Amino acid sequence: MIHGTIAVLLGLGALVGCQPPGDGDLAILRGIVVAGPTCPVVRDPPDPACEDRPVAGAEIVILDARGDEVARVRTDEAGIFTAELPAGEYRLSPRPIEGLLGTPTATDIVVVEGLDPEPVTITYDTGIR
Repeated sequence: MIHGTIAVLLGLGALVGCQPPGDGDLAILRGIVVAGPTCPVVRDPPDPACEDRPVAGAEIVILDARGDEVARVRTDEAGIFTAELPAGEYRLSPRPIEGLLGTPTATDIVVVEGLDPEPVTITYDTGIR
């Protein structure tokens, strides 16, 4: 009887393993928003005190391939943001931030089913020259 039970469990396991991922499978997009330069002169080798600084509270709008908004995220104190997205093509559209010059160019990403996309870095210009 034990052999029959094991065979049934193995058979069920094989069937479950053959199922395609559900429509609810989401990838986690991670990113950081920074502002730079932070020093008036860039040196070689770089000065660690002059690294780009994280931007807290930056808002990023995430649009799908049709241009419809699917998410809106804000960065935390460390400039980090995350979003859960299904497979598809997206555009990350940073919003203007008071005190920083211009707005970064939108970033296009592709989310592949079953894989988290590479982390994204969005850089604002501080205006320091």
